[in-house]
Amino acid sequence: MSGTLVLVRHGQSDWNLKNLFTGWKDPDLTELGVKEATAGGKALAEAGMKFDIAFTSALTRAQHTCQLVLDQVGQSDLETIKDQAINERDYGDLAGLNKDDAREKWGEEQVHIWRRSYDVPRPAAKA
Repeated sequence: MSGTLVLVRHGQSDWNLKNLFTGWKDPDLTELGVKEATAGGKALAEAGMKFDIAFTSALTRAQHTCQLVLDQVGQSDLETIKDQAINERDYGDLAGLNKDDAREKWGEEQVHIWRRSYDVPRPAAKA
């Protein structure tokens, strides 16, 4: 059995636009995010992609992106499994904080570690 796995990141969310740590918070897509997701779906359609099943996280921005992509490839009603296990990382107390403010407070290197590591705990918001 062979196939193709297609991974799609969600389009721009309201909190991406505001430069906030998002994680498990649940803002929806911006107008640009909708355009990005639609364009991604169009590119997949032009490549002739068809899917057997779709998976998305429990987060609105990911589900909205998934549906826009499926609409573009002509598979709006495709079985879609939504699971919290594939949510973005949980930023804990960093969620909602401005990333530039965090860099100023804790330093560029530390913020980079928190954003890219999987096993380094994030700080308390008032640390």
